[in-house]
Amino acid sequence: MTDRYARQIALPEVGPTGQARLAAARVLVVGAGGLGCPVLHYLAAAGIGRLIVVDPDRVEESNLHRQPLYTMADIGERKVEAARAALLRLNPDIAVEARPQRLTPGNAAALVGAADIVVDAADSLAATYVLSDACMQQHTPLISASAVGLAGYAGGFCAGAPSYRAVFPEMPARAASCSSAGVLGSLVGLLGSLQAQFVLQWLLGIEPSPLGRLTSFDAGRLAFGGFDFHHAGEPEGEVLRFIEVDNVTPCDVVIDLRSLDEAPTSPLANALRFTPERIVAFAAEHPPTDGRVVLCCQSGLRAWRAARQLQSRGYRQLALVTLAGLPS
Repeated sequence: MTDRYARQIALPEVGPTGQARLAAARVLVVGAGGLGCPVLHYLAAAGIGRLIVVDPDRVEESNLHRQPLYTMADIGERKVEAARAALLRLNPDIAVEARPQRLTPGNAAALVGAADIVVDAADSLAATYVLSDACMQQHTPLISASAVGLAGYAGGFCAGAPSYRAVFPEMPARAASCSSAGVLGSLVGLLGSLQAQFVLQWLLGIEPSPLGRLTSFDAGRLAFGGFDFHHAGEPEGEVLRFIEVDNVTPCDVVIDLRSLDEAPTSPLANALRFTPERIVAFAAEHPPTDGRVVLCCQSGLRAWRAARQLQSRGYRQLALVTLAGLPS
């Protein structure tokens, strides 16, 4: 073994045995952006044996202030390929698998099944719920984080701890993004580094375990916070789930919640067009039946809220679809 890991092997919590454990580990990182870059950098530097990186996007100049794996020369390149090249320059002794694809309900189970622990750095609430469901089913730890503006959090879910759904059973009424609300690069760097720490802590068996804990940081107050959620209960009753576009059937009643200005046509054939403000009108015109209603929007947020409105009016067979990345 080289001197590369000498400083961390010197820690009694690591040692040669712990370093060998890291070398044998497989970590899935969904998202190679502001959170994913520090996660990937520190996990690669620590000697994680295999990193599986999933992201469909290409590098843009606006990414560079918060995604330090990339340079001006990478603009236009696929993020996963540019990240792989940067990580292998940092540590050529590891394996980096680049997956230029979007996480979906259709591929989540297979991706999670290939990893020992999963990092959610996708900046998408729909992706977080999909990952949490897959991790809960396969008893795989999920380290999730979010950062917008001057605040954010990181937490450890599933694998014996409550799921993300248990802690956050509802999507927020509104959800800002880095593009709409802005974010400091140093904030996502801090929270992504915290995610990397959680991964290493779990792989090395360092107590306390990050699972069942959430740590928050508010840069506006320069204050850390958080809480333990080991006793959070899993949601009961009908759970709203995201499905693959290909799983929509001709028997489904499909509602595209985007306005005609936002999306003149829908990629789903025969989709009804009802904006969220008119979903009550749909319920009045179409009383609940045994058939399934599929609600679609760009991010999943409007679909979630509309589904809750329909549930309150007696609908039980509901599914959600995100249309991000699909033509309109």
